[in-house]
Order: sequence, then C-alpha cells, then structure tokens
Amino acid sequence: MGAIDDIYAELDADVEKEEFREAVEQKVEQMGGLADEETAAMLIAHDLDGGEVETIADIEPGMEEAKFLAKVTSVGDLRTFERDGEDEDGNVLNIDVADESGSVRVALWGEDAVAGEEELEPGQVLRVKGRPKDGYNGLEVSADRVEGEPDADVDVEVGGEVTADSLTIGQSDVNLRGVVLDTDSIRTFDRDDGSEGRVSNLTLGDETGRVRVTLWDEQADRAEELDAGQSVEVVDGYVRERDGSLELHVGDRGAVDELEETVEFVPEATDIDALELDETADIAGVVRSADPKRTFDRDDGSEGQVRNIRVQDQTGDIRVALWGDKADLDLGPGDEVFCAEVEIQEGWQDDLEASAGWRSTVTVIDGAEPDRGGDSAGLDEFANGSKPTSSGESEVDADDGEESDDSDEETFTGTVVQPGDPVILDSGEETLHVETDADVHLGQEVTVRGRRDGERFVADDVF
Repeated sequence: MGAIDDIYAELDADVEKEEFREAVEQKVEQMGGLADEETAAMLIAHDLDGGEVETIADIEPGMEEAKFLAKVTSVGDLRTFERDGEDEDGNVLNIDVADESGSVRVALWGEDAVAGEEELEPGQVLRVKGRPKDGYNGLEVSADRVEGEPDADVDVEVGGEVTADSLTIGQSDVNLRGVVLDTDSIRTFDRDDGSEGRVSNLTLGDETGRVRVTLWDEQADRAEELDAGQSVEVVDGYVRERDGSLELHVGDRGAVDELEETVEFVPEATDIDALELDETADIAGVVRSADPKRTFDRDDGSEGQVRNIRVQDQTGDIRVALWGDKADLDLGPGDEVFCAEVEIQEGWQDDLEASAGWRSTVTVIDGAEPDRGGDSAGLDEFANGSKPTSSGESEVDADDGEESDDSDEETFTGTVVQPGDPVILDSGEETLHVETDADVHLGQEVTVRGRRDGERFVADDVF
C-alpha cells in the first residue's frame, strides 16, 4: 500500500478514493512541483478533515469551514444578480436545513444553485461543506459543496405546524399564529451608517407557550396598531437568541397579519406560595388591589414610572411592580391577569414581591384557567373579588349563604404614618384613618380593602 493509500485509509471524510487521487494530482500540478504526492495527499486530507462539526448548533460565524449532515426543510426561489465586471449573471439559491439541534440557512451558488432548484426538495438529507458567516437573517453557510446522503437519517420532522415551543435557533421563513399578549412602544436607535433604526416588541401566545417578537423598522408600527387579545400570524420571521431565550424577529420581508379566527392561549403558572427568591417565574391570578401610578427621577435625569398591584391565586398573594409602559395598563380589582417572566425579589418585611420589567409580559386573560397540572382551582374563583377560604370556596354571608354585597367596598393604598389605633395612611393625595387589628409598621406601604364609615375606614383586609 502506497503513501496515498495510507493517508486515504486514515481519512475521516466521505470521499471516493479515485476522487481523492484526482485531488492529489491537481494539488501537485497546482504547486508546480513544490510538493510530492505524499505532501499533497496530506494537504488534501487536512482540508477534508477540518471543519467537521457534530451538530448545526456547533457552527459559529468565525469558523473557516464547517461540514455537517442535515435535512432540507425548505427550498427558496432561484435568484439572479449582476456580477461586478462580468458579463454573465450570477445565481443563488437559499435552502433551510436542520438537524436535531437546530436549523441554518445554506446559500448555493452558480451551477449548484441552478441544480438545487431542479433537484432539491424538503426531506432530503445532505452533507454540506461551506463557510459560516453572519447573513441578513443571522448565521448562514455559504456552500462550497453539497452532496446527497440518501442512506443517512436525520430525525427532523418536515412540514409540521410551527408553534411557540417548536422554534429553534437559526430557523427562518417562519409562519407562526398566536394571540397578542403584550406590546411595547417603538424605540429608535442610530446605526453605524448614520441612519436611524426603529424597533418594537410584542409577545405572542399559542396553545404551546409564548414567544417574544421583535419588529424592525417599518414593521415596528405593528406593535402600536395591535391590541392585546388580537389573533395574528407572523409571516416570514426568523429566530434569534437573546439573553438565553429565543425570539422571533420580523424584518422588511416579513409581516404581522391580523386573523379573524381565534388562537387559544392557556397560561402555565407557578403557584404563588411556591415562588422562591431570585427566580424568574410566571404567575397568574386575580388583581386584589391596584395602587396609583408613581413617577420618579432616574440617575440619568430621565423620568420613570411604576405601579404596584397585588395578585392573588388559590395559594396566596404577592405584590407585583409594573415598570415603564406596564404602569399604564388598564388593570383593576377583579381582573384576571397573567404575568410572565417576572423577577421574584425581596420586598417589605422580607415578603417576596414580583418585578415586571421590560422582558416581562402582563396581560388580562378572559376566563382562561392557568395550567398548573393536577387539580387546582381556576381563576374563576376570584372573578367576583371573593377571598378563598381553607376549603377553596369563596366567602359567603354567614346568615343566609348568599355572597356578601361588596358594592360599597373600595381599596386604598398609602404609607403608614401612624401605626396604632387608628392606623393612619397617607397616599400623597389623601390621609385616611383606618380601623383595623392588622400589625403594620411605620413607613410601610399597605393596601386596605373595606368601607368608609364617616371619617373612618373600616378595613376588612390589609395587604
């Protein structure tokens, strides 16, 4: 066995021996006698062995070359373009391929692009060799060689319905239906070329979960045109990762279209009494009280705003701080809300509180019961503002079994300026004398629920 045969035998690449020999001869001729067959064979082997990755998720833009096995999930349209300084037009064809770890766009050029349009179809397995780079829609691979692998198996379903929980990093040409849960205002930024960019966000939910959607430039207006509860379809989106979470992006080639049919969303939530400090969680419940919005000055001189609400489920209650635009949400006692990705922090008197910042989603849900697994009371239990008892039933009037009339009941939030009898609360706009046995402390911010009796306020509940 000669040197070329020995090198070929150790080669971990899918190439025929005759093809390898031809490549060695071409390399010898190319180097003009500066390398013998053995040296040329080693160089070819190095080129063939380098760049092999285990999965698509291992591909990075900085790689000189990547080789991987993947299944075709979609084939784009053949496009032609003018080459600088050349008479003939160029051709390019974009295909999307995927494996168990994710998906990536592959660009085929020239004759490969023409052949790909005629021969490639979703479901085929390919071995791809190319150069990874940052493309228009994120990571893509500019292919040097693409070969069919009919005997290989890649466990990827082609043509299945795209849902919030099925999204994978690098996925493109995504059409996703969902219901708008939350929207943000439009923000502007300066690009490196001096132009101004625009971006906004909304959150969509479907029967499998939710996803944050980022809208760029002309599409940014959609966040202010859509209301929570509207069912929509994102057309031609692409998936990116931010801070460890997947987001669906929509650029100038995409759209967000309104739907007439309704997309279902059933939130999954953590019981409030199971929340732990420093975790990020989803909670759902009924608003028991809502404070007035407060404004404050940031260190940079800008003005911020926050509003506190208290949310209760069948296991307990927690104060939720709504920051920024979320402080303007039209929420009040009795509303059923879903608060996603809130940060659980230490609040007053070591109680936990939830902070709903820019990544959080806060939405009113109409009769949807959160899925907590097992048997749990739904949000309907609190729809009339009643308070759960140990048996899980709402409180009723002890005399006649009818639900108590709380039409005169109101809530008031203020700071304790006098603990004792009476407790005196000050909201900044009104001072209230409260009749209660609750143990409160000077400087504590509390919410009371009850009825006014002359100059005094008789509190049934203190939060």
